[in-house]
Amino acid sequence: MAHDRIIQLISVFVLVISASATGFILPSILKDSEEHVLRYTNIAVDGAPPWVAIGTAIGALRGIVVDILWMKVHIMQEEGLFFEVMADAELITKLQPRFAQVWAFHGHNMAYNISVATNTEEERWEWVNAGIRLVRNEGIRYNPNTMLLYKELAFWFAHKLENNADDAHLYYKTQLCKEWHNLLGPPPIDYQARIAWIQQIAEAPDSLSEAERRVPGTKELVALLEEELSKYGNGERFKLNKRFLTFFSEWRALRDQSGYAKILGWDKQILEQAPIFAAFEEIVTNLDHQKQGNILMNYLRKKILKDEYNMDPQIMYELTRDLGPIDWRHPQAHALYWAWLGSKKGEGRVREEDVYHSLNTDRLVAQAMQGLARSGRISYDPFSNQLPGRFPEPRWIDTIDKTFERLYIKYNDTRGGGGESFIGFIENFLSYAVREWYRAGEHEKAKKLYARLDSLFGRGARIKNNKYARDLDVFVREQTRGHYEDQPFLAPSEVAASLRYAFRVGVGRDNREIWDDAMKFASDVTQFFKGNESNNYVTKFGSGRMKDLIGQLEQSASVAFEQIMTDPTLEIRERAVIWSKVDQFNEQLRPRMYDRIKPYLEEQFKQNALSQRFSYDEMFPPPPRLEEYRQLMAQERQRQNAENQNRGRDEIRRSGN
Repeated sequence: MAHDRIIQLISVFVLVISASATGFILPSILKDSEEHVLRYTNIAVDGAPPWVAIGTAIGALRGIVVDILWMKVHIMQEEGLFFEVMADAELITKLQPRFAQVWAFHGHNMAYNISVATNTEEERWEWVNAGIRLVRNEGIRYNPNTMLLYKELAFWFAHKLENNADDAHLYYKTQLCKEWHNLLGPPPIDYQARIAWIQQIAEAPDSLSEAERRVPGTKELVALLEEELSKYGNGERFKLNKRFLTFFSEWRALRDQSGYAKILGWDKQILEQAPIFAAFEEIVTNLDHQKQGNILMNYLRKKILKDEYNMDPQIMYELTRDLGPIDWRHPQAHALYWAWLGSKKGEGRVREEDVYHSLNTDRLVAQAMQGLARSGRISYDPFSNQLPGRFPEPRWIDTIDKTFERLYIKYNDTRGGGGESFIGFIENFLSYAVREWYRAGEHEKAKKLYARLDSLFGRGARIKNNKYARDLDVFVREQTRGHYEDQPFLAPSEVAASLRYAFRVGVGRDNREIWDDAMKFASDVTQFFKGNESNNYVTKFGSGRMKDLIGQLEQSASVAFEQIMTDPTLEIRERAVIWSKVDQFNEQLRPRMYDRIKPYLEEQFKQNALSQRFSYDEMFPPPPRLEEYRQLMAQERQRQNAENQNRGRDEIRRSGN
């Protein structure tokens, strides 16, 4: 008996010592696992999804089931049974949520294979979005350090949405722009103001209680909104959600931003007739509620970004601050975010033999910056039926140059000449930037970049050559010839740059020759795309895959004029001179663009010292016959709506037959 008691006491003692030792060495084990990336995530306490418990419960059988399902999925894919693949792929993600490849496969199947089998642009967009949401909101949450998923997601934004390979690419661009316009609103054009704008969202409170502590009265504002808006919700309870934010964004656009709403008289009509907008007008515009309204909307934006988009506003702010003026309404902004984040999250987890995953992810970073440089300034009116205006954003040029050097050094020793893969990229981009600066009349900047091209790839290269020894104007002319057949997406930005020069020098300095040359260049490029047989391809949705995109060049003068008049890098005085003289060159521009540019230009003018001496109307007076033009615009819009309705009825009849 005594012997048994001794054994029990010894056992208890060993148990206590073992438990204590386990607790003592556990921190070092976790540290080692983090340092040597022996887990799926970089945080040991990350909770696994509920389905992991089910998968664990069936033990070793889970692996066999997943293998069988995975083989079945591949067989069905080869047979083109893309819809049938859905159920099995979803089951695999639930049984094995840490299996990153199946998340990528499942998302790609929806975004590419199933989407193109649909019959409308709306259906196609929903499937593309479903694939994006699956990987972004679920796959990456369960595999937060797997570079593959970030790379795939970035590629879909860059290729599926931004590229022109899909028949519905124009629809995708418009829908993404609309979605993010409603979520964040239009970003300030000034770079420092844009940094401060996204920083406010990043630093917004994480709860209403915290918002109340920062700005007393915030909860009272929510109660007022709830009381007023619940009257018009068709029985739905008022909620601070994405739908509410959409209504708020539409109200702001009607009230302060939409030129088309003013032209058509919708601003007053809708604000007076829509109860929810009337409630915003009464409550939010109250001076006593402005601070509370700002912190409430930023809190809501931050919450939606994190909960519904799995995006970190702090990272969005840091990218804007450190890289360039990101407009989140552009597909390449999201390609940049996910590729950059994937490169950081996966750093240290890529084996030497898999370094090409890292290389391709960083390529997407560089390509996204290039896309933002070419068309990263967006002008969008949610009440217009036009495509979003897309302008060059030359403020990305210096960032891209620095990024090239960093990536070249990073991959210089990679087997297979990884660093060399960025040589062609930077050479093509700098050539494009030289042409754009030259077209815009920024000849000194063009010469500086041209000299850099020569130092890197011409007479300063390891194997010297005279490729960039020609005169700058000869280089630009030869580069342009035949270039648009291979890269047609460059045409809009180069035409816009040429017209920018026409407005600044042709109009601003009364030089008719420069104006005529720029208009001829724009006309020649437009006619090239309208008449070139390779651009006459009509999609299943009745649009021209390339021709409709290039068709925007017919409005290129308006696009360039809007860019000039809202560009904060140009002096207000210079823009006022252009405004006063432009009727001598094109008398349609001022009445066409007055309502569209006024909200942005007036806000910039308020921040300028000239506003202390002059009124806005003195510097930028309304053009003659403005009301007459507004009426013509309203009639044109009604005619277009009628045509769209007739076209819709014709499509229904055809589908019925």
